Amino acid sequence: MSDAGLKPGGGIKPELPFTPVRVAVLTVSDTRDAASDTSGQILVERIQAAGHTLADRALVRDDVERIRTQVRAWVDSGTVDAVVTTGGTGLTGRDVTVEALEPLFDKKIDGFSVVFHLVSYASVGLSTLQSRATAGLVGGVFVFCLPGSNGAVKDGWDKLISAQLDSRHKPCNMVELMPRLLEQ
Repeated sequence: MSDAGLKPGGGIKPELPFTPVRVAVLTVSDTRDAASDTSGQILVERIQAAGHTLADRALVRDDVERIRTQVRAWVDSGTVDAVVTTGGTGLTGRDVTVEALEPLFDKKIDGFSVVFHLVSYASVGLSTLQSRATAGLVGGVFVFCLPGSNGAVKDGWDKLISAQLDSRHKPCNMVELMPRLLEQ
């Protein structure tokens, strides 16, 4: 391995058709409101710039039941393919996004946390240890839980989620799995 570090394989094949995904954004915070939700706004802008549909956006306090209720409502609606949360993945007592959502996961996407930490380490070094970023499937909907900082949201979307929610990413992507997520 060179000094440059790991280089990801795969990539976007622009000649292939693009399939837009319906994405909901959930900000979890006791201190932010709609006007000060910069990380949520970054996600909204990137989702729309990528050609996806913003299915909905919400902001809830750091409260297990409020977080679960919002995500369950989106999953049950049938109008959301993916949820991206920002906030509540840290180590403090009020950081409860992970506790709220991991019990709902039908399947955990273990590699998401691993790759997020690789990417985050390149940006913030050992401070990545303070994040519990996670992802999983809830009722056939992808749920990605990112930290609340603008930098973490940019890294998470730009370097992980955007490619996997792009139907043109090869050798594989999560969009092509969507029709089979609930098969038995």
